Amino acid sequence: MTDTGIKPAIPRTVGEAITYCHDALEASDVYYGHGTDNAWDEAVQLVLSLADLPLDADDGVLPHPLTPAIYERLEVLLRRRIEERVPLPYLLGRAWFAGLEFLCDQRAIIPRSPIAELILNDFVPWYSGPPPERILDLCCGGGCIGLAIAHNFPNARVDLVDIDGDALELARANRGLLGLEQRVDILCSDLFRQLEGHRYDLIISNPPYVDAVDLAAMPAEFHCEPELALGSGDDGLSITRRILAEAPGYLEDHGLLLVEVGNSWEALEASYPLVPFTWLEFAHGGHGVFALTAGELQDYAESLRI
Repeated sequence: MTDTGIKPAIPRTVGEAITYCHDALEASDVYYGHGTDNAWDEAVQLVLSLADLPLDADDGVLPHPLTPAIYERLEVLLRRRIEERVPLPYLLGRAWFAGLEFLCDQRAIIPRSPIAELILNDFVPWYSGPPPERILDLCCGGGCIGLAIAHNFPNARVDLVDIDGDALELARANRGLLGLEQRVDILCSDLFRQLEGHRYDLIISNPPYVDAVDLAAMPAEFHCEPELALGSGDDGLSITRRILAEAPGYLEDHGLLLVEVGNSWEALEASYPLVPFTWLEFAHGGHGVFALTAGELQDYAESLRI
């Protein structure tokens, strides 16, 4: 959608409202990083969502009239976005991941992960085993990764696991939204503690991985999210170390472990210099996701032991 160039005092159409929001966001010090990376895209998402119009609408919606009720709501949310620095998905109560819409609130972090690209590509070429039948989303938060996997792998059963009961309530709501109750189980567990006897073809995890220095320096928007889901010790690897040590006991022999560690990837490599992490590349941006096969985890079990 193109910039209209109109700069109205009180917007009366969708196009005018988008420009109005864009200008206000541009003049602020908000940070983008929760689904958009610029003021224009954020303004489009805000206005179209409130106007109940498709987010992929073309310029034909620009003359669409903006009702007084929508304008009032727009003003409230725009003020909160700028003054309170609340991320847009929390204001809207929804977010998009891997082409699916999810409920989104402050019980869990906002869905964002390059793992979405892996899901849409069926984990090719990284997973080479038989069609996966059992998949684990470890540290699932609001459930977006595991639920997107279940949606894209209709013959698989998926377990969503997290230690945070509030996040799991949101995951249950999202499971219901997508109609996946029959194939997705949700368990409260401290990592693998409640999973004795379970074995998986794929274990996927986007655990907390922000180190203490980065956590303290993060923009205000990130501090709206649960700290439990972000920080993981001084080097960001407290949870990841446990996953590496425990995962071999829960993977099938042909299984694969995929974990996102973001900017903590250098610290991980330094901590495990002998372990042959495969760092995945993404066509649509993102970094810090590694893969290890069940065989590699077994071969380097001594190095991975805590």
